[in-house]
Amino acid sequence: MTARIGVVTFPGTLDDRDTQRAISIAGAEAVPLWHRDNDLKQVDAVVLPGGFSYGDYLRAGAISRFSPVMGTVIEQAHAGMPVLGICNGFQVLCEAHLLPGAMLRNTGLHFVCRDQKLRVETADTAWTSDYVPGQEISIPLKNIDGRYTADERTLDELEAEGRVAFRYSDVNPNGSLRDIAGITNAAGNVVGLMPHPEHAVEPLVGTGRTDGLAFFTSVIKKLVNA
Repeated sequence: MTARIGVVTFPGTLDDRDTQRAISIAGAEAVPLWHRDNDLKQVDAVVLPGGFSYGDYLRAGAISRFSPVMGTVIEQAHAGMPVLGICNGFQVLCEAHLLPGAMLRNTGLHFVCRDQKLRVETADTAWTSDYVPGQEISIPLKNIDGRYTADERTLDELEAEGRVAFRYSDVNPNGSLRDIAGITNAAGNVVGLMPHPEHAVEPLVGTGRTDGLAFFTSVIKKLVNA
């Protein structure tokens, strides 16, 4: 079985092609999905990639959340389909209430672009099983609305339930509360993070590191062995 992983393109998406390439390198079939379509083309998992959908008007991800494709993504996510949101995709997942919290403008009000060290907090998700808790990885980060926020009760629940997936480990680049870089839902099938694993899958480009590849090999193994 070859896993089929859909990649949604919204107006303003930048990293859909990079994400499709990362999926192919990991060994799955990348399936382009258009935001105006309800049909997910029988994919086994979905990635919402990074970019600036609808120019980040209103709030980052706020308009994309109402795209026709998201109705089906939300339905399938509740049914257990693995869904990954990267950067703008994470913002869309929060706006769609598939993940709690919200993203605010970075402290300092500057766009941040850097190689970012992360600490893996959990391997108990569809997208992180090829990592080891406590493992430090380096993945590119690029955002201006990357400051994760939530009320104290929600933050405490995420901590208590082991749903913080990644933390910034060398420096907090955007002021995210409790150094949170990524989270998961209770079921572990929906994950969102601000850094870009699709930009760290080939040794000959970018940082020369492949620390992001395990996101995609993790979900492929889950799908193939299901």
